[in-house]
Amino acid sequence: MPPVSHRLLFLAAVLSAAPREAVGQEPVPLPRIDGPIVIDGKVDEPIWETVPMLPTTVYSPTFESEPTERTEIRVAYDDHYIYVSGRLYDHDPSAVRANTLYRDQYSGDDVFAIVLDSYDDYESAVWFSVNPSGARSDRTVSNDAEFNAGFPMNADWNSFWDAAATQDDRGWFAEMRIPFSSLGFEDDHGHVVMGMILYRFIARKNERHVYPAIPPNWALGFAKPSQAQRIVLDGVYRSKPLYVAPYVLGGVNRDARLEANSNRYGFNQDMTREVGLDVKYNPTSNLTLDLTANTDFAQVEADDQQINLTRFSLFFPEKRQFFQERAAIFEFNTGGFSRLFHSRRIGLQNGQPIRILGGARLVGRIGGTDIGVLNMQTASAAGLPSENFGVARLRRQVFNPYSTIGAITTTRADQDGHYNVAVGADGVFRPFGDEYLSVKWTHTFDDRISGSFVDASRFLARWERRNDNGFSYAADYIRSGSAYNPGLGFDTRFNYTFGSNLLQYQWFTGASSPFRKVTLRNRASGYLRNTDHTVQTSTITPFLEFELKSGAQLQIQLDNRYESVRDTFALSGGPNILPGRYWFHEGQLRIMLSRGGIYRGDLTLTTGSFFDGWRTSVRATPTWSISRHLELGGEYFVNLVRFGDRNAELNAHLARVRIQIAADIHLSLNTFVQYNSTIDQVTANGRLRYHFREGQDLWIVYNEAVNTDRDVLTGPRLPFSNSRVFLIKYTHTFIR
Repeated sequence: MPPVSHRLLFLAAVLSAAPREAVGQEPVPLPRIDGPIVIDGKVDEPIWETVPMLPTTVYSPTFESEPTERTEIRVAYDDHYIYVSGRLYDHDPSAVRANTLYRDQYSGDDVFAIVLDSYDDYESAVWFSVNPSGARSDRTVSNDAEFNAGFPMNADWNSFWDAAATQDDRGWFAEMRIPFSSLGFEDDHGHVVMGMILYRFIARKNERHVYPAIPPNWALGFAKPSQAQRIVLDGVYRSKPLYVAPYVLGGVNRDARLEANSNRYGFNQDMTREVGLDVKYNPTSNLTLDLTANTDFAQVEADDQQINLTRFSLFFPEKRQFFQERAAIFEFNTGGFSRLFHSRRIGLQNGQPIRILGGARLVGRIGGTDIGVLNMQTASAAGLPSENFGVARLRRQVFNPYSTIGAITTTRADQDGHYNVAVGADGVFRPFGDEYLSVKWTHTFDDRISGSFVDASRFLARWERRNDNGFSYAADYIRSGSAYNPGLGFDTRFNYTFGSNLLQYQWFTGASSPFRKVTLRNRASGYLRNTDHTVQTSTITPFLEFELKSGAQLQIQLDNRYESVRDTFALSGGPNILPGRYWFHEGQLRIMLSRGGIYRGDLTLTTGSFFDGWRTSVRATPTWSISRHLELGGEYFVNLVRFGDRNAELNAHLARVRIQIAADIHLSLNTFVQYNSTIDQVTANGRLRYHFREGQDLWIVYNEAVNTDRDVLTGPRLPFSNSRVFLIKYTHTFIR
């Protein structure tokens, strides 16, 4: 039992924490316990009564309003774990939402969660949550939960931890146990400082209770590391477990191939027999070393197919687990979806896997400096030589906890002697208030591309006010040269100068209004060609959003766009866009249902001029949580494009169906079927998983691609099945 004086100090500190100014300023000691806690979701151990309850504040729908339900949250620790408990009372326990048993799936459930800025960097965090069914979810947070450099959450990250939940006629109850071995942190002779946020979400009411009292001034304020309460833990030394995870894989692959000297298709069938190994070790409390040999990603869900109605490459996010650990360290966004390092460049070519022979990754924090080193080797395949990929990243806080400087280098070299090297430096500075200045410079070297220093460089600058409440703004400038070519990154445009500005006003309407908030925004941007300083693309996009207190939203947007096209390009599966200057306008209406419902989804209607024609598109994404064992989700996206003056048209249909079945938190089946009319193909991805325990899984994977239009103008008739894969994979993690 902790000393009485320690408990009183903790209670006085948390009660005196002011809503915002004190957040992250005055660390409070976390209670230390020495009694047993069984993670069964009952919260009935006597030791919990010795831990002070944390005061929570209503975050939404109306900040600092009276809570409609009683919430008791407690957090403590011992030598090995952080323990979290929630007594989440409800006047109508039958209305508690527990819609899924599926891991890492939000299905409109009630939620209890903790967000830990374990490195105390005010920038990144790990996020653990559990629903009333005991289904767990874990993810990482990057970029201080800001959306200015892409999506700041990564739900594909998984860690070792425990949680359980129960329900009765008083509400629901939850417990979590998070090992220090699953958290990276810096300790000073056992003295550790972290950031901590906790919340409870009541789905049917869109009501969120949060600790500390963070105001809703940001889109993800309830998970924003810089606003977390700093906590102190003493006598904590991260253990150094060794995780050894071998896998065995077997199955069959069948692909349709045009037979030589024949006018028909045959099938090439290969048996797959693979073994591989992943090793994780923590040489110190603040460093994590991952090693991999013959890396396999058979269980990764298939990519969402996309229809490209632009002249630029499409971006696909990384889903492979090996690249998720502290992935935020390696992030170096260079504008929009562009980035200096994109891990999908490793082991994938045009969406098809290339064997990864092995690799290593070291991530962590030393003396306030974030460190990330990655090196991978791929085999030769599909006419490509064997390649080596390397990344090194450093980032350090300067001036204040909200400002950083950093550097990065990436290398890509193949066995034929070709190489590509990129270097970069960046800084994020908070001079005062909510004002932020971000600057980045990158430069690339490629033995097959020549150019001056300026031509092989990209420079970015951004000034913004990071506070969505009231008036906010942002301005961007980018200059990218003609020889700039990040071989391990992702880019959509080259040799351009870009400028943009955003003006926004958002206000919260108060308790008496049916609306939670109203947002009015306008964004203007333009791309200039560096060759002749003419405009390539410019946009003016006014936007209006109403968010109801239920969580439902209504958005209205007008996209005014100018495009200068100098080279003919083809729409996906459709007609060409001819060279010319186009000024067109599209209106968009989007209706989003509350994410806390059994029926969820959104409907988007877009119509207006499109280059030298007209486009109407409809996108619907319905989801129905039939029970905690079964969820049906779908998406239908249709683009109807007409070019009347040249008698050309495109009818592009994209449909997705997801069926998720979970017998319990161990056995689940995910079926993902997609239809893309632009390639006349249906693809199916089925993944049956039996989760014995953390790190021990059996996967049965089935993939198939079916041709829906087999008759082609030239060549033989296509086969019904284009490809088929059946795999069984078993992974067992040994911990010592």
